[in-house]
Amino acid sequence: MVLAAEMAKSVGPASEDDGMALWLFKEEPAAYSYADLERDGKATWDGVTNNLALKHLRQVRRGDRVLFYSTGKEKAVVGEMRVSADPRQEDGKLVVVEVEPVRKLARPVPLSEIKQDAELSGWELVRLPRLSVLPVSESQWRRIEELGRVQGGAG
Repeated sequence: MVLAAEMAKSVGPASEDDGMALWLFKEEPAAYSYADLERDGKATWDGVTNNLALKHLRQVRRGDRVLFYSTGKEKAVVGEMRVSADPRQEDGKLVVVEVEPVRKLARPVPLSEIKQDAELSGWELVRLPRLSVLPVSESQWRRIEELGRVQGGAG
């Protein structure tokens, strides 16, 4: 799968108490959707070419939790994945990781809602919209989970 172009700067990932880091990966659903991942049961996450996104991808570890963000027309966090294998290098400097589906959110959390949410409006997802692999803080993760299960959004 080829991911959207990426850019910009960042900080390292958040870690949960059990040592797992939290991430967000973006993909164009026409290229590979969360439904495709559920159908396949696992996927190789590849196509990342931006230096900062590659830096993040190199930090990903087996067991890390990842939010699946659909780009294109949908522009929403739609599900959760888990990294099933540490990153490996391919084609020179390019890096790939294996992921598997965990669960689809009960309700997609659209970018428009994220931008309006006081807890999320400063997130790299908003500030650096072309970055395809980015860290997620524990508070951002919890807020996305809240928004993804509450009917109509704000909770």
